[in-house]
Amino acid sequence: RMVVAARGQFWEQTAGASLPRSMTPPESPRAGALSSAKPRKSMQLSEGGPSDFTRRKPKCVEFGLRRAQGPDGGFSASKYSHVGGFHATSNVLAGKLLNLPIGGTHAHSFVMSYTSLDLVQDAKVQRVDNGEMVLLLPLVRKYQAELGWHDTNDGEMAAFIGYASSFPNSFLCLIDTYDTLQSGLRNFILVALALNDLGHTPRGIRLDSGDLSYLSLECEYLFHEIGDRFNRSFFYDLDIVASNDINEAVLHSLNKQGHAITMFGIGTNLVTCQNQPALGCVYKLVEIDGEPRIKLSNDLDKVLIPGQKIAYRLFGEAGWPLLDYMAGIHEEAQPAVGERVLCRHPFIEQKRVAVIPSRVVKLHSLVFDGKNGIVGELSSITESRQYVNDQINNTRADLLRYVNPGEYKVSVSEDSFRFLHNMWQQETPVTELR
Repeated sequence: RMVVAARGQFWEQTAGASLPRSMTPPESPRAGALSSAKPRKSMQLSEGGPSDFTRRKPKCVEFGLRRAQGPDGGFSASKYSHVGGFHATSNVLAGKLLNLPIGGTHAHSFVMSYTSLDLVQDAKVQRVDNGEMVLLLPLVRKYQAELGWHDTNDGEMAAFIGYASSFPNSFLCLIDTYDTLQSGLRNFILVALALNDLGHTPRGIRLDSGDLSYLSLECEYLFHEIGDRFNRSFFYDLDIVASNDINEAVLHSLNKQGHAITMFGIGTNLVTCQNQPALGCVYKLVEIDGEPRIKLSNDLDKVLIPGQKIAYRLFGEAGWPLLDYMAGIHEEAQPAVGERVLCRHPFIEQKRVAVIPSRVVKLHSLVFDGKNGIVGELSSITESRQYVNDQINNTRADLLRYVNPGEYKVSVSEDSFRFLHNMWQQETPVTELR
């Protein structure tokens, strides 16, 4: 849900993945081309607004290691967030064991530990073209004088220079330790220009506080200005990472406001399942020793459909799933492509629909046998991620809405409907009135 909230309809250009016809993007503009009438603020795709396929859709990075619960909560969160569509994790051990992309930045304490520029007077970075080691501070000072940015925090600038000297090819800085726009952003730009002089390409910035919509747009605008002034194209591709208690509601709010964020770092609200701390489902007995069983309740949601069943997914001509269809395991008639299938609401006799499926997928497959343990081959984490991706791509957009989502229907066969209601009557005591 976080991925869908951050990116809208989730899709990736991965092997075998393709867009539904209605979502195929228009041709991208020529790489490197600049608009002749650049707006003061360019806005991220707004929820419900026109599609902007020329802008990158944000990616999500799992940042929740320090907040995860249980002995392996951090590892599990990294694993299953990747399956669910997250791009990377800050958990280095999980990345090593599962071969996941690693993502993250330095901490505020790293910036605060630098007190003056004297600490980085000897910091050098290797020039890409000839291997020469070059002092970074003089280059930064040159751009500072040229731009007239003399009021930035010296300790922060020193921290960025120190970070750049250690990670010149992955230079992504946390810029809100002191003042985001007047110091952090400017110090990043100064060091980024110096690094690029030596042949390195900076990665971007991270925002961890404040008005993320406003700040991201201001940062992007200044990046574009500097890119134009110094003819540096990398400023148009810098990542703007946002963190700070990101949850699903915040993501939808940012989409409505507009923003320039390209990546969300999500921690607490992801790994602690803050919005839904308990999974609202249960296992119930539907058959024992070959005898179907039923549980009755005044609440229809708790009435069981008795007996072993086979579940199918029926697809329509547009490629979307229309509904899921359950039939008794011993029923001879099975849904088939091109053949009319009567689908009944389990409890309401008047609700029924005839479906002529263009594709039928059997949903059940045995993976664990009580006597023999695991049977068959388990999917790799990459295969599981691809499967989830495909399922979301093939889900109608109205079912993924944050507000008033559509209801996905699960129906039963005619035989299962009759069997359920006959058994319901048999097991329900007849009340006597006198």
